[in-house]
Amino acid sequence: MRERVFILHIWIRIWHWTNAVLILTLTVTGISLHFSAPGLMLVPFELAVQLHDRAGLALVATYAVFVVGNIVSGNWWQYMPKPEGFWLRIRNQARYHLWGIFRGEDPPYPPTATNNFTAMQQIVYWIVMYLVMPTVLITGIIYMWPDLAPQQVLGVDGLLPIAVLHFLAGLAIVLFMIAHIYLGTCGSRVSTHLRMMITGWHEHG
Repeated sequence: MRERVFILHIWIRIWHWTNAVLILTLTVTGISLHFSAPGLMLVPFELAVQLHDRAGLALVATYAVFVVGNIVSGNWWQYMPKPEGFWLRIRNQARYHLWGIFRGEDPPYPPTATNNFTAMQQIVYWIVMYLVMPTVLITGIIYMWPDLAPQQVLGVDGLLPIAVLHFLAGLAIVLFMIAHIYLGTCGSRVSTHLRMMITGWHEHG
């Protein structure tokens, strides 16, 4: 028997899809800026600069909505790893993704109204949303206004470590996005999680 549970409020869904569009825009334009040789660009250089800057500022705004919304709604609790049975839940979830999912087994910890994320998701999402995302946003802002950067860091131009950190944090988000899209297909049906991100309802069983 299939169970249907309401998981995601509308503000989270709107934030999620807005965030997805902005990160895809930043990814495509970022690749165009990084590999700017003729014939390699996905987007013309000047246009890529404008789109990247505007999408970056928009991402700062949506991140502020995310932080404030999580505090006001109490949704921040979903991102906090719960200590009771933590390593057992990690082991069971890892086994499911490495083995059980290919044998048609049900997920060991389907989302509930009070616990949307598995223990593994809580760790990864917390790192991405509260460490990596602020890093890419802060370094991006400094790169847009280079006067904010120190003159030198360890004897090199102050913008160099900012640029390297921005690239590495952006790369981490791109890799997370790829994994996120793949895991989004790992529900009881390929479309289960996609429908949940549109309607807010999760079906399992």
